[in-house]
Amino acid sequence: MTPLDPALYRDLVQRALREDIGAGDVTTETLVPADAQGRGVLLAKSDCVLAGLDVAKAVFLDVDPSIDFTARRMDGSRCHAGDLIATVRGRAGSLLTAERTALNFLQHLSGIATLTNQFVAATRGLVTILDTRKTIPTLRALAKYAVQCGGGTNHRMGLYDAVLIKDNHIRLAGGVAEAIRRVRARGLKLPIEVEAQNLAEVDEAASAGPDVIMLDNMDDATMGEAVRRIGRRARIEVSGGITLERIPALATLGIDVVSVGALTHSAPAADISLEISTDAGSAAR
Repeated sequence: MTPLDPALYRDLVQRALREDIGAGDVTTETLVPADAQGRGVLLAKSDCVLAGLDVAKAVFLDVDPSIDFTARRMDGSRCHAGDLIATVRGRAGSLLTAERTALNFLQHLSGIATLTNQFVAATRGLVTILDTRKTIPTLRALAKYAVQCGGGTNHRMGLYDAVLIKDNHIRLAGGVAEAIRRVRARGLKLPIEVEAQNLAEVDEAASAGPDVIMLDNMDDATMGEAVRRIGRRARIEVSGGITLERIPALATLGIDVVSVGALTHSAPAADISLEISTDAGSAAR
């Protein structure tokens, strides 16, 4: 798993803090002396897979560079309820001001990693779990990194790094074969994937020879027949209406990959808390 490049989140962190702090953290500035020192512990409140620790750290340091952030786990680690994730030390007011933004990133990304890990485990190693482009705008790089932390694999990053011919493209081009012909005529040095929504489109796609055929929103019986018809003429991807409960059965059909939009658009946030105290002894667990 490649570590996140800070350039991918530095501006996001700064924008998120500006959004939250605005003209100032009025509650903290009123209640907490400027020189008060604090220590905090980031704790898992339920089982999860971690992602985004460096992003959370960047939030604290952007608020106050003197904060000491010490990770006790790594991205990709499995945590159980009560596990210590990281400790933070510094001005108590700075810790409070950074708290929500840091947790927002860490909970969201760890939620993606956790859900991805559940899908990967359900495959029993028989197929690959892919993400999609169904990500919160501007957070795609972080979301796809979180998928990697959970053991999943990234599909294309955007519209630029692979050809994916979907239903609207097919209608506008005049058919599956014609769409593939036009792509080949342009001479693009990119993998070609085409979506098929029924067995007639499966036959047409298989004859045209793309790299990948995506079986979209098919029931298991239809997918089984599609796999038989395609043979090994193309890699086979399944997408549309994929739930965790369906994965064990899908994994036995002879497909290669399953793409799951829910990994990034519907993952519940991981339950992680920050507990801050001016008494280091009571904060350590």
